[in-house]
Amino acid sequence: MKIYTRTGDFGKTGLIGAQRLSKGSIRIEAYGTVDELNASIGVIRAYRPVTSIDPILDQIQNSLMLVGASLASPTSDGPHFDGLKEHQITELEEAIDSHQAALPELVNFVLPGGSVPGSQLHFARTICRRAERRVVELIDHEEVVSELVVRYLNRLSDLLFVLARFVNAGSGVGDVKWDNRS
Repeated sequence: MKIYTRTGDFGKTGLIGAQRLSKGSIRIEAYGTVDELNASIGVIRAYRPVTSIDPILDQIQNSLMLVGASLASPTSDGPHFDGLKEHQITELEEAIDSHQAALPELVNFVLPGGSVPGSQLHFARTICRRAERRVVELIDHEEVVSELVVRYLNRLSDLLFVLARFVNAGSGVGDVKWDNRS
């Protein structure tokens, strides 16, 4: 199978179910941002930050494929493909709780930074927040989106923040505190 089809040469792309949209549409921007987030998590995994978080990141990458497929398969009654389940949100919450319990209490704002993997996790968090905004924008335009998608992205950004702190603490760097005296 060839990787190029030439069907996108005029600014349109296909969704699951044969519908075609402009590559500039909000829906394409939403699942494109989810794809960008997934790629950023792949970069984090390439750094091998802490082996204990790799299974979590693997699970996230697979779940993000489900999120992207759900966004790429809209119908008037919901997505053609809606593989994201409630337990995946629960798993994010459990990972947040267990990793946060190993960290000192957060008493001030922190700057994105620290170790390279920690910084990459902070960066992934910002991409996740953008993906969430794009999905909410779809909903604001009365497009059909699974409610699990918004909840998953919201919880995922929280987990990425906690994992950034966890990786930084594990590398001996700790949080980069915001100096608000400037």
